Amino acid sequence: MLTSITPLGERGRGNRYAVTAAAYVVGSVLGGAVTGLVLGTAGLGVAAVLPAPARLGLAALACALAATADLLAGRGRRLPGGSRQVDEDWLTRYRGWVYGAGFGFQLGLGVVTIVTSAATYALLALAVLSGGPLPGLLLGLAFGLVRALPLLALRRVEAPQQLRAAAQGLAARAAIAGRAAVAVLTAASTVLLAGAVAA
Repeated sequence: MLTSITPLGERGRGNRYAVTAAAYVVGSVLGGAVTGLVLGTAGLGVAAVLPAPARLGLAALACALAATADLLAGRGRRLPGGSRQVDEDWLTRYRGWVYGAGFGFQLGLGVVTIVTSAATYALLALAVLSGGPLPGLLLGLAFGLVRALPLLALRRVEAPQQLRAAAQGLAARAAIAGRAAVAVLTAASTVLLAGAVAA
């Protein structure tokens, strides 16, 4: 889907890439915000029951489990979750800003499409364990923005050969991104555990 929204593709469908891409980014950020706000609000109940050190310890555990799951997924094991993708028929049925916003929102929600990294599940846990709507919202906003950024890597695709090269580049960087996610999750787990011990 990602390689469908390029200057080349948008021109072929009679749309403007800048409008579609902006709608995609806004939709993704809003989707992340909804997820973060809902889970952060649910976390009020968790915060009422668990003190901050316990929540930090659970957050550290969630990050460690996510790092382990991503390592196993890198060795051929599939992450739990659905197999739903965004509906590519939207590309020919709706205007660019509609499918841009719709695709972005669905991906920003985090769990209504295929989950490719356990970091998504870690984020959901962190939003609940954050203990409130505002920290949950901030986590969700950051998640939605990060989910949208890969689209901007395609902003210079104006010809079919560039599209092929960009698709190959994205595939090659997927393994690097997976290793980076494991490193970030491991570091976050360490920091959160240190915070739990110090609290």
